[in-house]
Amino acid sequence: MRTYRLAVLSLVISISSFTVAQSKPKVTLDSFFNSVSFTAVQMSPDGNSVAIGTERADWDQQIFREDLWLYRVGNNSLIQLTQSGHDSEPQWSPDGHWIAFLSDRKTDGGKSDDSDSKDDPVSQLYLISPNGGEAFAITQGDENVHSFSWSADSRTIYYATRDPWTKAQKDEYKKQWKDVQQYRTAERGDTLFALELATALANHAAKPAQQEKDDKEPGITPGSRALSKSPLRISQLVTSPDGGKLAFVTTSINQRQEKLADFEIYIVDVGPNSAEPHQVTHNQAVEDRLHWANDNKHIFFSVEVGDVSGPYRDRQPHLYWVNADTGAVEQWNKDFVGSLEHYAVSPESVLASARVGTEVPLYSTSNAGQSLHQLSDWKGTFGYISVARHSPRVAFVYSSLTQPEEIYLADSSSALAQAKPITSFNQQLAQSDLPQGKPYQWKADDGTTVEGMLIYPPGKFEARHLPMLTLIHGGPADADGNHFEADWYQWSALAAANGWLVFQPNYRGSTGYGDKFLEQIVPVIVSRPGKDILEGIDALEKDGIADSNQLAIAGYSYGGYMTNWLITQTTRFKAAMTGAGAVEHVGNWGNDDTTFDDAYFLGGRPWEAQQRYHDEAAIFQINKVTTPTHMVAGADDIRVAVLEDYLLEHALYSLGVPNALLIFPGEGHSLSKNPWHGKIKVREELKWLQQYGGVATQN
Repeated sequence: MRTYRLAVLSLVISISSFTVAQSKPKVTLDSFFNSVSFTAVQMSPDGNSVAIGTERADWDQQIFREDLWLYRVGNNSLIQLTQSGHDSEPQWSPDGHWIAFLSDRKTDGGKSDDSDSKDDPVSQLYLISPNGGEAFAITQGDENVHSFSWSADSRTIYYATRDPWTKAQKDEYKKQWKDVQQYRTAERGDTLFALELATALANHAAKPAQQEKDDKEPGITPGSRALSKSPLRISQLVTSPDGGKLAFVTTSINQRQEKLADFEIYIVDVGPNSAEPHQVTHNQAVEDRLHWANDNKHIFFSVEVGDVSGPYRDRQPHLYWVNADTGAVEQWNKDFVGSLEHYAVSPESVLASARVGTEVPLYSTSNAGQSLHQLSDWKGTFGYISVARHSPRVAFVYSSLTQPEEIYLADSSSALAQAKPITSFNQQLAQSDLPQGKPYQWKADDGTTVEGMLIYPPGKFEARHLPMLTLIHGGPADADGNHFEADWYQWSALAAANGWLVFQPNYRGSTGYGDKFLEQIVPVIVSRPGKDILEGIDALEKDGIADSNQLAIAGYSYGGYMTNWLITQTTRFKAAMTGAGAVEHVGNWGNDDTTFDDAYFLGGRPWEAQQRYHDEAAIFQINKVTTPTHMVAGADDIRVAVLEDYLLEHALYSLGVPNALLIFPGEGHSLSKNPWHGKIKVREELKWLQQYGGVATQN
């Protein structure tokens, strides 16, 4: 009798679980691509408000809308601040009276000379009051504002643009060169300006009476004062807490990463006797995310690629600070094995989200030698972090596999467990039947433990003998883990909703597993990660998780490199989907905008490592390919030139291998211009899976 009752109870529970699952809507192509992502989270100085930047698809206008929102703590209200669809990078004035931001919204003004297209509108600096009213531009001219920062007393805004030309200079240049492009030789650096807030407000009040007069004058904002010049582009500006100095980081003028000397931190005095910028760092690294320490002496930064301590090598992103007077650089938390994702500096400590394996917790630390202290036991991924200057409140982005990202607010860093979401932009997705997942580990042939994620079809968590799509992340310095993404690049949730077990391998070269693990990709740029991935697939087959007769593979960017390589190493995949991935390394080294890391990965430039460039290239083994392959590329991609995709397509076409190639006009490496491009990409990749992979689309 007891056995019978247990069986009935088990049946009731199973039916109940099935009913709950069936009551939730499935994730569809439309719902997936209607998700909202966050571009900025900025706490007000008093901690009573949060400025939020969002990005979402506007299907009618065929753009990604960027809008600003304001959350007020007191009445728990969220209002839309701007509605142009072109607004980003909000910054509170230190007194909390204004929010400055960048916008390339279309106006009656001129077109940008500082862009790839003469039809691109100019990015200008705008102000809006958090208490209401319309936003208004406080800069003008033909040059994009590259970066800006408030003064410590809120009375001045500093901003950088390309060195502006007078109308006579522009006319003379056009007369001499017509439509000819002078590659490199016509480049010019930036000018750093100071604009008093009172002057900006007076200029705004005087319009439109002054508009006609201003339009006839050179493209410099009236009342702006040139502080300094840089022969390079100024990409970030931050003001010291005492207001006496500006720190900025430079990038190359053409925004190609070709010379490490183009990427350094500088300081300039902003007083009446301001001098030329003083270079603070001298290293082989790309510095990023500047923030002054509270002592007015040190500048925090992270490193995108490179190493601050010696010859170039790719390391995980870590937290550093540099002494503004001596140039001495120190790495924080050297004992931490993971990689820094985001950080914020509070009056008492530094808060950081950092990856360890497949999790990205939130940590705190108060000095360089201290170990990171984990602040919450929430599983998942903490993203952008913002702290208030005069309040303990903390705002952050959070997501997990079953929780699409939203912004959360905590009363303090010690109360993260009680943090509540203050947005619900992705509520529709959150209420859908989302896939579950878990980490998976295996041993490589050299004994190294490698890890990845398994994302199961909804209702089939930990089921066995499933058709499997291996979806390879780009980078390679990146990783997949316990987070939810919904876009053209990371579409694992949608693939799982269509019946696929998705395997996301964090192969050698991935972050979150230590610098040594990342560096083991050198100089075997595709062959070592390729072994890791294939050995992971072998383990999943051996464990009875993956169906060896229904395997597919996909990846974009470096994931595309790996997909292109792996279809030359095995014929086990029924279908392949690749995007923006190289098939050879000589031409790619010449066309890539990040050439120093290519040479590092392969052990030298093409003439210095000829055999390696040959051995690690898919094109020289392309005759082994039998897998039907779908390809995509941005027509204007300079990270991985579209020529690589044409080369792969032509090779497969000549071999008679089923293939298709989609070219997205106007797109670079990131499909960020037109949301239809990314949606069409994934739509067609799902169709390719259905046609060749053997699993019918469920949506």
